[in-house]
Amino acid sequence: MTSQPPPPPQPGAQAVPTCYRHPDRETYVRCQRCERPICPDCMRDAAVGHQCPECVREGNREVRQTRATFGGAAVTTPRVTWTLLVLNVLAYGAEVLRPYEVIRQFEMWSFGVHNGEWWRLITSAFLHAPPPSFWHILFNMWALYALGPELERRLGSGRFATLYLLSALGGSVAVYLFGTEALGASTAIYGLFGALFVVARRLGYDARGVLWLIGINVVLTFVVPGISWQGHLGGLVTGVIVAAGFAYAPPRNRTLVQAGVAVAVLVALVLLITMLPPHSPLEGAFT
Repeated sequence: MTSQPPPPPQPGAQAVPTCYRHPDRETYVRCQRCERPICPDCMRDAAVGHQCPECVREGNREVRQTRATFGGAAVTTPRVTWTLLVLNVLAYGAEVLRPYEVIRQFEMWSFGVHNGEWWRLITSAFLHAPPPSFWHILFNMWALYALGPELERRLGSGRFATLYLLSALGGSVAVYLFGTEALGASTAIYGLFGALFVVARRLGYDARGVLWLIGINVVLTFVVPGISWQGHLGGLVTGVIVAAGFAYAPPRNRTLVQAGVAVAVLVALVLLITMLPPHSPLEGAFT
């Protein structure tokens, strides 16, 4: 079947407007921004009327993206916190199945690190006391659940992950220098305690409650037997330093300064491991 071409417009008649993207479609709707005719498939809802796809894309580029308090993209869902929780639970599941093998291979052991087993510096922060002891992982995961989302929203996901991992590393380095064996996420959790204090002070909040929280946990570190004071204090000090660098970085060069602080802390921790020998007390501990 064939179709006849449309008759030419009569003299003096006005041409029917067609969509600028689909010339075969007649339309009487125009983009509110550029006034080009647009068909229903090209209409995009705007505050008033409709806009064409190109104007919508241009407008999105001009909109300033929401940022976290101390830089980074705004966080609506604390995905890093949930990921860390899942990794800790999965690691604990592996311990339930093969406790001896997992702990022996991945706990923080100073002489193992000295002999090149560097992964222990981080993997130990995802292990906990094996069953029948459950208080260790329950306390640490509760603390991560309570502190993680707020700090991640303030710092941004990337900075929060950096804070967490550097705090874990700082605690392991302290164990390397002043202890022998340890395992547990408390190295990183104590870093979050320190970061919470720094952020509260930077934002002008009353930080006395955080100081009480830190003080009680530090006392428990030395009162309860079998706890690694080295890992706890190492994580706390590292967390305070990293968080201070993130929170007090000048807005003008914020990202550059924050990256510089993180790299400087990482380099300092690596140098401590590579240039100093491990310490050797008699017993290990949980963190």
